[in-house]
Amino acid sequence: MTERIYTAGLVVIGDEILSGRTHDKNIAQVASWLQVQGIRLSEVRVVPDVIARIVEAVNALREGYDYLFTTGGIGPTHDDITVDAVAEALGVPVVIHPKARAILEGYYADKPGGLTEARLRMARVPEGAELIPNRMSGAPGIKLGNVHLMAGVPHITAGMLDALTGTLEGGAPLIAETVGCWTPESEVADMLRQVEKAHEGCQIGSYPFFREGRVGANFVVRSTDAGELKSCMDSLCDGLAAAGFDFTPGGI
Repeated sequence: MTERIYTAGLVVIGDEILSGRTHDKNIAQVASWLQVQGIRLSEVRVVPDVIARIVEAVNALREGYDYLFTTGGIGPTHDDITVDAVAEALGVPVVIHPKARAILEGYYADKPGGLTEARLRMARVPEGAELIPNRMSGAPGIKLGNVHLMAGVPHITAGMLDALTGTLEGGAPLIAETVGCWTPESEVADMLRQVEKAHEGCQIGSYPFFREGRVGANFVVRSTDAGELKSCMDSLCDGLAAAGFDFTPGGI
């Protein structure tokens, strides 16, 4: 019986990402965190600060995968519209969450201006939502059903992910091992295909590079089963050796 594979989608929201002014770091950290939870990031969409585009992406991905995460657009300014868009996608109104308000009142109590109307925007949630703790800046993330709204600032997102660790249902974590080889990947393409086919529980990714005037590639084997992973790695290394290629466990 094949173990169920849990999946997630990610919507990255923000004109600054699409313009290139800000380099996204959240895709990698969300993907890595999800793997440890036994969940695979299956699709990412980057959308502008336009409600209709956010609604479209949110509805497509929340229905297509077990979980949906969004990053960006939950701050205090006029263009932070993620909460409004997700509420529209879910068909619920936006309300002030009393616990979120209390958290913000405490956080801004000793700061100039206190809890202003702009800052209070960060207590707005789609009706029925729960909060994701934010130890960095007070303003919480938001969870409603399988949808999780998180900050766009990477270190704040990391804290929210930490708060969610162990709370989501997932399968076996995806584990990986790497072997590097100084060879064009085209010369071992057939062998990679055969090894992967012989190990149905594994996937092999090939990542070419050019260094020191030489062509090489790192081959990453992924699986949820440690035994299958070892068997696949052994077969791959044996195949490289038999073909006369030097290889480096752990990658080059």
